[in-house]
Amino acid sequence: MAASNTKLELTWIGKDIRPRLEPRILVEDPRFSAHAKTRREGDQFDNMLIHGDNLLALKALESMFAGEVRCIVIDPPYNTGSAFEHYDDGVEHSLWLSLIRERLAILKNLLSNDGSIWITIDDNESHYLKVLCDEIFGRSCFIANIVWQKRTSRENRAAIGSSHDHILVYAKRPAVEWKDHRNRLPASDSGFSNPDNDRRGPWRSIPFTAQGFRPNQMYPITTPTGAVVEPPKGRCWGATEPVFRQYLADERVYFPRGGDGKPRIKQFMGEEDGLVPTTWWPASEVGDNEAAKKEALAIVPEREAFATPKPERLIERILTIASNPGDIVLDSFAGSGTTGAVAHKMGRRWIMVELGAHCETHIVPRLKKIIDGDEPGGITEAIEWKGGGGFRFFRLAPSLLEKDQFGQWVISKSYNAEMLAEAMCKHFGFTYAPSSENYWMQGHSSETDFIYVTTNSLTHDQLHAISDEVGSDRTLLICCKAFQGANSDTFDNLTICKIPGAILDRCEWGKDDYSLKIEALPVKEDDPEPQTVEGKRRASFAASSQPTLFDDEVGE
Repeated sequence: MAASNTKLELTWIGKDIRPRLEPRILVEDPRFSAHAKTRREGDQFDNMLIHGDNLLALKALESMFAGEVRCIVIDPPYNTGSAFEHYDDGVEHSLWLSLIRERLAILKNLLSNDGSIWITIDDNESHYLKVLCDEIFGRSCFIANIVWQKRTSRENRAAIGSSHDHILVYAKRPAVEWKDHRNRLPASDSGFSNPDNDRRGPWRSIPFTAQGFRPNQMYPITTPTGAVVEPPKGRCWGATEPVFRQYLADERVYFPRGGDGKPRIKQFMGEEDGLVPTTWWPASEVGDNEAAKKEALAIVPEREAFATPKPERLIERILTIASNPGDIVLDSFAGSGTTGAVAHKMGRRWIMVELGAHCETHIVPRLKKIIDGDEPGGITEAIEWKGGGGFRFFRLAPSLLEKDQFGQWVISKSYNAEMLAEAMCKHFGFTYAPSSENYWMQGHSSETDFIYVTTNSLTHDQLHAISDEVGSDRTLLICCKAFQGANSDTFDNLTICKIPGAILDRCEWGKDDYSLKIEALPVKEDDPEPQTVEGKRRASFAASSQPTLFDDEVGE
C-alpha cells in the first residue's frame, strides 16, 4: 500500500545528499570597482560583481538580500552531454540536477513576493528542469515556457537542427497573482494613420466586440449607410449601448467598408495599453546568438567571443516585463555580463556572480565602457544611454576556519577583527552593523538583540561590566576565545559561546569549489582511452584553465 505522504517528484541518484554550505563574507577588491565621475538622478552605484564559486556566493547573498530580488535571469550550463560522453549517463544527469537544485533553492529565497526567475535552457535538460522547478517553486507558480529563436540558419549536421532555446519562467506567487505585477510590452507603432484628418492625430481601429454573451451588450447598431448590424456569433459588443453612444458623440467610432461594416473604435497614438507578452520570441524581435556575438566583439574586440552569448535585446525584454527602474536584478551565471550590462542601462540595480577569469578580462572592461558612455553595442542607441552609475567588485573571503599544524580547526590567519565579526554575524543570523558608540554592538538581529565578537579571553569582571552596559532591556550574544567564572545562567542578558567551537558543526569548512570538475569523475571501464582534457572543453563549456560545470561555464 502506498505511503500517505507520497508526492509527485523527480528523483535521481544522490538527491538526498545536500551540501552544508559555509556562509562566506564578501570582500571588496577596489582595483576592479568603478563609478562615473558625476552623479545624476536615477544612476545606480551600489551594483555588485562577485568573483567566486556561485553557490557559495548565493549563500553569502542569502542573508543580505532574502526576499528583495525582483528579477533573476540565469543561463546555466545546458549539459549537452558532449563533455560527458566517457561517463555514465545516469551520473551525468544526476550531478547536473543536484547542482542546479541547490542553486534554485537559494534563488527562490532571494526572490521578492512579486519577483520571478527566468531560466534559459535547451532540450537536453529542459523537461527535467521543468519538473524540478515545479517541485521547488510549485506548479501554480509556473508562468510560461518561452521559446526563443536562437538561430536562423540551418544546422545541417544534426538529424533535426535546433533553432530555439527554452526560457522557463517561475514566480514567487501563483501566475494568476503575478500577472498583476508584470509589465506589458510597449505597443507597436504600426498601423496608425489619419485618413479623415482627425484633429486628435493618427489613429488605428480596434474591434468593438467581446467574447461571450452579455445581455446588456447585445443590441442592434445602425451604420451610416442605414444597415443594421448585430454582434458576430458567440460574441457581444464591447460595451453597453450608452457607452457606445458616448463613443459616437466623441467621434471615436469607425465603420469600415465605406460605412457599411461593423463598428470599430478609434485608438489614438499614445492610448495603447501595451502588449501582453507571448511565448514566441523570434530573433527578428530579440536577436539571436550570432547577433550577440557581434555585440560582444564590438564591445571588447580584443577578446574572443563566447560560444552562446545572449543578445541584449533578449535580456531587455525580460527586464521590461519582470522589473522596474530601481529593482534588483540578479544573474548568478554572469558569463560575459549581458544581464548586468542591460540592467545598468535600464536603471535597475544588479548583482552578478562569475567564477571564471573572464570576470576580470571581459565583464569588468565591458561595464567600465558602459559607465563611461563608451559602449556602442546592444540597446545603447535604442534607449539613448549616455553613461553613468557604478559597481563594486567583490571576492569571496576564504573559509573562516583552517587546520593548524596539529590538525585542529582554528580561525584563518587571513581574517582580521572586522572580517571575523562579520562572518560570525552571518553564522548566527545577525546583520553586521558596527556601532560607533558601543564597541560591543557589532551587529543586531532586532532592535534589542546584539552580537559582540572578540578573539580575547574574557574574565568574570569583564563580562560583568559588559552586562551592566547592555542593561536589562537588551540582550547580547558574545563570541569569544574563552571566558572565565561564568556559565549560561550567570548573566540574564548575555549568551556566551566559544569560537571556533560554537560553529564547528554548522557547515563544511575549507571547501571553495562547488562546481563540477570533469576530471574528478570516474572513467567508464569499457572506454579504451580516457578523453583528453582539451576534448572535454568543447560544446557547452567555455575555455578556461579547468573545465567546470556551473561556474566556469559561460552562458552569455
